Amino acid sequence: MPRPFIGLSADFVDGYARLRRTYLDVVTAAGGIPIILPPSHALRREMLARMDAIILTGGDDIDVSTRGIPLHPQASCMHAERQAAEFALLEELDARPDVPVLGICLGMQMMGVHRGGTLIQHLGDVIPNADRHRNDAIHDVASDAHAGIGSGAVRSWHHQALADAADFEIVSRSDDGVIEGILDPTRRFYIGVQWHPERTEAHATGLDVVRALVDAAR
Repeated sequence: MPRPFIGLSADFVDGYARLRRTYLDVVTAAGGIPIILPPSHALRREMLARMDAIILTGGDDIDVSTRGIPLHPQASCMHAERQAAEFALLEELDARPDVPVLGICLGMQMMGVHRGGTLIQHLGDVIPNADRHRNDAIHDVASDAHAGIGSGAVRSWHHQALADAADFEIVSRSDDGVIEGILDPTRRFYIGVQWHPERTEAHATGLDVVRALVDAAR
């Protein structure tokens, strides 16, 4: 079968549409063809019809002030145009439940917030040693067997997390209780992970997570 097209959401940083190469490399290794989706709703809307699956990538924080929630002083928000394009893409995907979707780090948080979930704006306010989730630090996650996203060591870089899963099923947690994986069982493949599988060395929690998306896209 031809390799499926996997759309990856890009960021706006200093005038550039930017995406880490590790995302391109892991999609290629998993058997897909990575397609960069610029942070423009109009362009993404046209491109979506040509995509076989979507990855919502990591990045800076959600500006929750746009939803009437006071912004934490530790927040470092993504470009406003990217945020608008990400939420618009999620709305488009709501109307396309057969399109496989994987949210990574920020991507998972946006999936949850889009559904009405609550965001912890700074993990250091609610758990001790929250820095173990930053700077590509390695920690363990435990995932439900049916989720297909693996258990074991992962690499993380985030200071925010979902406080609840809205109408998602929680399928993975870290050993300090942080929600690490969510799943919508009503859709063919709609999964979010809080860690970075594209930078995680262990296959079960790294390459295999992306490979599951690519397989679903076939």
